[in-house]
Amino acid sequence: MLDITLFQTEKGGNPELIRQSQIKRGAKPETVDEIIALYTAWTKLKFDLDNFNRDINATQKLIGQKYKAKEDASELVATKEELVRKKEQCIAAEVEAKQVLDNKLKVIGNLVHDSVPVSLTEDDNLMVATNNTAGEPVKVDGILSHHELLYRIGGYDPERGTKVASHRGYFLTGVGVELNMAIINYGMRFLNEREFKLMQTPFFMKRSLMAKTAQLEDFDEALYKIVDNAADDQDEKYLIATSEQPISAYHSGEWVNESELPLKYGGYSTNFRKEAGKHGKDTWGIFRVHQFEKLEQLVFTEPEKSWAMHEEMLRNAEEFNQSLGLKYRVINIVSGALNNAAAKKYDLEAWFPYQGEYKELVSASNCTDYQSRPLEIRCGSKKLNETEKRYVHCLNATLSATGRTICAILENWQTPTGVKIPPVLVPYMGGKTHLPFVRDMPAPPTGAATKAKKK
Repeated sequence: MLDITLFQTEKGGNPELIRQSQIKRGAKPETVDEIIALYTAWTKLKFDLDNFNRDINATQKLIGQKYKAKEDASELVATKEELVRKKEQCIAAEVEAKQVLDNKLKVIGNLVHDSVPVSLTEDDNLMVATNNTAGEPVKVDGILSHHELLYRIGGYDPERGTKVASHRGYFLTGVGVELNMAIINYGMRFLNEREFKLMQTPFFMKRSLMAKTAQLEDFDEALYKIVDNAADDQDEKYLIATSEQPISAYHSGEWVNESELPLKYGGYSTNFRKEAGKHGKDTWGIFRVHQFEKLEQLVFTEPEKSWAMHEEMLRNAEEFNQSLGLKYRVINIVSGALNNAAAKKYDLEAWFPYQGEYKELVSASNCTDYQSRPLEIRCGSKKLNETEKRYVHCLNATLSATGRTICAILENWQTPTGVKIPPVLVPYMGGKTHLPFVRDMPAPPTGAATKAKKK
């Protein structure tokens, strides 16, 4: 979340800057004024609480004097009891006001960076890089889609996956498993060579920490809740949707010395997403599923160095996909499509020749101190007379969501008899250079063939 001082002009803040950022996001600028009003109400309760404490202490002092003089103090005792009662009411009101303020603060997105294209439609996403030196690629007729290729090489079983795990369930089988593990092992080596510390994360997180790193709507639209006998809501657990979530909380509540920065983590995890609101989108194969493996770059930096690191992490993603022989473009995402935490986000989209379109493989975001602030991950050591806390900047970038990488490899490396293996993956595939077709596509159900042609 944003620093509350940014909303206060008397403390050097600039609420108009936040309003303009909200407008760029297509969000309500009036929320800024609501937060200012909530903050004012909360600080008044804090002031009242301080006054109650002062009056209680003064009254207790007078009671002591009465007792010492062996005089009747019953009237003062009654006054103190009334003050204590009112103080308890004030404490409850202050706690509730602070909760309302914090919840409202979470609605405000990070300040949109000046380099982000301002628009509320993704049609205005700005292409900033491509490796298509031969010009814009074209749709290729007479080839197979990634889901057909994966099936024909014996790489997955969607029917039994759906039977066992319901919608978008699947089993990876045979060479599908080998290809998935090859990408994972190659990706881990790739990150290791770039001085990332590899981490295999927990599959679930406590709600109290998840709430500090995930958007509120994620709890309904993306996250699976683990139902157990938790003592209270804060003990509830949620399955992770990305290793970014547990790794961002890895240093929660800690001071990180500047000499240790940047901290570069290569996260490997199995991830779980509801994909609510994505009904009917990318339903073929394993491109958009509820369970998948992913390699993620997660970096903590000094505030002054986060923008250079953002570009470095994007280069890593580009080099990884270049090494796999994929054609891609990089786009600067418009302000209206940014998630709350991101001040700026790049997507790397690979070309899918069968479908004749680009599809997202990588997302790379600079979240500045938006996540580290609620997680209390501070930068450096506190200095004498220092009034402002310094927080690390948090950045994340996909290296590979392996299912999507598999889909891109299949469509781009297919041959009339199977699929070639990108050379960099051959050592991780036991020397295999080609995956031959081993079966035909199953016949569509009765009446489905006509529908498929129309689609």
